[in-house]
Amino acid sequence: MISVSHLSKRFGHHQVLKEINLHVKQGEVVAIIGPSGSGKSTLLRCLNLLEKLNTGTIRIGDVILDSEHYRHKEEVQLRKQSAMVFQHYNLFKNKTAIENITYPLILGKKINKNEAKQQALTLLKRVGMLPYADQYPITLSGGQQQRVAIARALAVRPKVLLFDEPTSALDPERVHEVLQVMLQLAKENITMIIVTHEMEFAKYVADRIIFMANGVIVEEGYAKTLIEHPQNELTQRFLRQLTDDINFEI
Repeated sequence: MISVSHLSKRFGHHQVLKEINLHVKQGEVVAIIGPSGSGKSTLLRCLNLLEKLNTGTIRIGDVILDSEHYRHKEEVQLRKQSAMVFQHYNLFKNKTAIENITYPLILGKKINKNEAKQQALTLLKRVGMLPYADQYPITLSGGQQQRVAIARALAVRPKVLLFDEPTSALDPERVHEVLQVMLQLAKENITMIIVTHEMEFAKYVADRIIFMANGVIVEEGYAKTLIEHPQNELTQRFLRQLTDDINFEI
């Protein structure tokens, strides 16, 4: 359902992504792991054109965009195929939880206010946030804000949900509530690509894991297999660093 071919991205003289090829099936959950600076988030941002790719082709559903020649219409169509959940929620601070969801429906989808409100209430219930519908983001915890952000992403009915380290800004006690929502979405066969440092979550929820380093896909495979039996030395070293005990000398 998603196909990426020979995607490259550079910032100035710095090559961030190098000839990325990626395929994701309908309903598949793919986790992308790797060290900081490996290009994981940039890849996600290229998929919905928050970053313009320098070379390559992206296909999501029936929409194809070739970096060599595309029109504004194709750019808009590709953006409509996905919705992104950001690390820092990106909610409108001056709008309530329900208004954060109805706003893109009314403005982008041209849905009337009453219908948008009903859809928003259904989505808030789905992520366990219905009692907080009329509260502003400043009154919500990080985990609650992220659940509203997930509801907002679901509202536009994307073909794929893109998660850019959705729990990395949360307090440890709030991580679980967001991962539970994502687990439920996985059970509903919603296509998801998740950049994450939550290895246990990736191992048991993702169908497949991709390990990236230095702007390339180093290794990919079934989630449990890759975590427990990585083949590439870079993958082995990365996973070992996450599990090794840290010894301090004082």
